[in-house]
Amino acid sequence: MGSLLSMKSRRRQIAQERYHRLATSVPHPKIVKKYTKRFKRHHSDRYHRVAENWRKQKGIDSCVRRRFRGTIPQPNIGYGSNKRTKYMTPSGHKVFVVKNLKDLDVLVMHTRTYAAEIAHNVSAKNRVDIVSKAKKIGVKVTNPKGRVSLEA
Repeated sequence: MGSLLSMKSRRRQIAQERYHRLATSVPHPKIVKKYTKRFKRHHSDRYHRVAENWRKQKGIDSCVRRRFRGTIPQPNIGYGSNKRTKYMTPSGHKVFVVKNLKDLDVLVMHTRTYAAEIAHNVSAKNRVDIVSKAKKIGVKVTNPKGRVSLEA
């Protein structure tokens, strides 16, 4: 009797280890988002007709284009994130948008690299199916509680 219990608990422990191994991400360097503020268009604060969306300055006398001191920062390659951690969520996964059950099959071999994110236009019924299948194959879902009502 004792050996049977220990065998069951060992099986449970192995199953839990397998689940946690699949749910965790691949080791990676620390995720650093270099520049999180949006780049604003020159004179967007001065004129209402000039939107804040970034536009490169092309004027021959432009102080921003000529990079004078005290002007607004311009986007350039130096602001880019680390190639290995680009597009990563804090959990260490990259997001893959799932629209149906078939899309989950793509992630079977990439459970440690990608996490599933259920698209906004998926029905509540299909969301439940997607979450249950993801749990079976060991895929992390970033928004499992979205649009799923909990029974009281």
